[in-house]
Amino acid sequence: MPSTNRSAKREIPYWLLAAILGAIIVFWSLVADQGYQTIFFALSRGISTTLFVTIVAFSLSVILATFVVLARISPSRILREVATFYIEIVRGIPMLVLLFYIAFVGAPWFVSFFNWLMGPLIEFGVFGKMTVRGFDFTWRAIIALTISYSAFIAEIFRAGIEAVDKGQVEAAKALGLTRWQTFRLVVAPQAFKLILPPMGNELVAMIKDSALVSVLGVQDITQLGKVYSASTFKFFETYSVVAFLYLVMTISLSLAVRWLEGFMGRSMRETNRHRR
Repeated sequence: MPSTNRSAKREIPYWLLAAILGAIIVFWSLVADQGYQTIFFALSRGISTTLFVTIVAFSLSVILATFVVLARISPSRILREVATFYIEIVRGIPMLVLLFYIAFVGAPWFVSFFNWLMGPLIEFGVFGKMTVRGFDFTWRAIIALTISYSAFIAEIFRAGIEAVDKGQVEAAKALGLTRWQTFRLVVAPQAFKLILPPMGNELVAMIKDSALVSVLGVQDITQLGKVYSASTFKFFETYSVVAFLYLVMTISLSLAVRWLEGFMGRSMRETNRHRR
């Protein structure tokens, strides 16, 4: 059995070799072909937008999901019901529909509410009157992604927390630890190891779903690809470069998450060995 495990660890990831080979071929095309170079430089301006939308939306999603899951596992039934309602409703709405709803319904409502709330201050010139046109579409997309992914991430958090052995929680209480100390010192470190892989998957999914913001005209990779291909009719070349850019980001992130997961596993095994 040990030899089988060792041989499994030595298996060559053929999928990764194939991906690297494909990346080399595409990269060579970018270097050697002037047409691909032009396409790449035309789309490269959208990389920063894609990464900005993804990083900001994911960070806000984690923060919002933390509050949602705390309400979800709260002793208060009202908080649990509100959190459950939020999670189930948001998870049941397609991402594209939610994007349109936030962009064209939520944003105008928010602008009207803000102007009403700050009415006296606006009259005295403390704040300028907010307009729907001034509400940047990039931030509308970020808000939509934040709301959508926070519901899924909250469920990942809940599953990780509930997977921790209840006996350890009871032991922490017996030692006199408070509820917060028990969560911070006992539950959270163990839950983090469990939620890391699905969190990595959610981040990869968000990078891909960030392409949906192109329907709002946000100048990400996909939007710039649509504009360039429509003006040059080089659809194959353009969308090949678009796919290549997304694959580089998603595969790199997946490998980083796997490395971090393996590193944490080795660190935990070393810690347990020293304790023995």
